[in-house]
Amino acid sequence: MSPLSGPAGTERPAAVATTRPFTARTPLTWLYAPGDRPEVVRKALVSGADVVIVDLEDAVAPHRKAYALDATADLLADPHPVPVHVRVHTPHDIPTLAPLPGLRGLRLPKVTHPTDIDRIAALAPGVPLYPLLENALAVEHAHAIATAHPAVRGIALGEADLRADLGVREDSGLDWSRGRVVVAARAAALPPPAQSVHPDVADLEALAAGCARGRAMGFFGRAAIHPRQLPVIERAYLPTPQEVDAAREVVEAAAADRGALALPDGRFVDAAVVEGARRVLALAARAG
Repeated sequence: MSPLSGPAGTERPAAVATTRPFTARTPLTWLYAPGDRPEVVRKALVSGADVVIVDLEDAVAPHRKAYALDATADLLADPHPVPVHVRVHTPHDIPTLAPLPGLRGLRLPKVTHPTDIDRIAALAPGVPLYPLLENALAVEHAHAIATAHPAVRGIALGEADLRADLGVREDSGLDWSRGRVVVAARAAALPPPAQSVHPDVADLEALAAGCARGRAMGFFGRAAIHPRQLPVIERAYLPTPQEVDAAREVVEAAAADRGALALPDGRFVDAAVVEGARRVLALAARAG
């Protein structure tokens, strides 16, 4: 059982999504940096990533864990212009980190059940929590975890561990789990999840293709492990000029006629289409 996992229990009533807390400023790039290398963390802070995630888990060798925690606590003694999250190793890290003014969120690895969230939230009152779903049981509990506590601000898959847990040999074998986490986030009125990292930092073409597929599946943005991956992720997730033109046409048509209508090219426009078009224009403004 994971250090962050608790006993199974009765799931609480599900929340019903009524709003979509997604704006043009929703983070698009999340850059991991190892907690035992403060110089790398400081470079990450000026890399252009929307969020920097200091990693105390997989990126840090066991004999370096204590040093990584101390170095991260020093870093977070002051706030930074870029939001800094920490992926913790065990709950024992949390009392050290939770009170620090530079901490903007905790990434929780290997969460399997909503009771895990209650326990962590009690250790870090007021700190936004981001559970990572990394095994089959976590995916089955995706919506219950997403709605476990008001402190949960987003969920995501940890695909490397999930791949091993499921025995998946082809990337497409994770598609059902990906769809599940996208639906669970929406049903919980959370922002759309970011994709898991692409581990080959040299293969930017495969990264771009994977991002395009993730965008089509309903993800928004992606975690990265090297700054060179950030522009690729941004290009994949920000709208193309053709998408911007199409969205502008929809919004202008809706302004002229507030009911449902058909555009000259045959596309049918209703309120949901208009909302999506406005989001495209907002994202295009971000790119500018």
